[in-house]
Amino acid sequence: MPPRFSQAELLIVTVARLLEGVEHVAVGASSPIPGSAAFLAQAWAGGETRVTVLGSRRNNDFTDGGRELFDCAAQGRIGAFFLGGGQIDGRGNVNLVGLGHYPNLDVRFPGSFGSAYLYFLVPRVILFREEHSPRVLVPQVDFISAPGTSAPGVHRPGGPHALVTGRALFSFDKTRTRFRLESVHPGETPASIRATTGFDYDDPATPATTIPPDEKTLALIRGPVRAAIAEVYPRFAARLVPPEAA
Repeated sequence: MPPRFSQAELLIVTVARLLEGVEHVAVGASSPIPGSAAFLAQAWAGGETRVTVLGSRRNNDFTDGGRELFDCAAQGRIGAFFLGGGQIDGRGNVNLVGLGHYPNLDVRFPGSFGSAYLYFLVPRVILFREEHSPRVLVPQVDFISAPGTSAPGVHRPGGPHALVTGRALFSFDKTRTRFRLESVHPGETPASIRATTGFDYDDPATPATTIPPDEKTLALIRGPVRAAIAEVYPRFAARLVPPEAA
């Protein structure tokens, strides 16, 4: 019988696979699943992957908060970062400002902070949003906090690498400037993804099913990964099944 796993565990392993080979992964605020994925990738790499989690005392060498993170990114010393958004569109644009016509917004989001800066500099930016619905994945964002693409001739080492949601995994084609469906999570179908995605995208004739975590990976998630992420996200860690209860 295959091992039982939660959606959070499926998303952790899905994101972690996108981090293999990255030397330094930085994790921003409100990111328990990306943070857990970074620690899982670190475990797979035998501890060689550096993980920086903002808000952590154990896994954060920065002494000047976000400003030092920005300096590190500008020096090319961060290989992967995560961005979410109230809206994400088919060109990889992210909206962290609000809904409606700026500046007279109907709904206000937390704000852009350094999203555009990091989007331009970090080579592997993974867009992550658990909710997969037409209200989040839209044809065009109401406000561009961080652009997914740039005009020809603009120096831009960074940009979108993939989009992970609670339903599917997409890659981003920088040449075509659009997403491609790579796999659907267990329980989903190509039709269900198409029906719940507001933007157009490319898809293969038969998309793969996202590979779930095996027993060895679940043991890592429920053991050392759970212990590491609990420092910053104790409530989230409590949702992960401890080894003795699996």
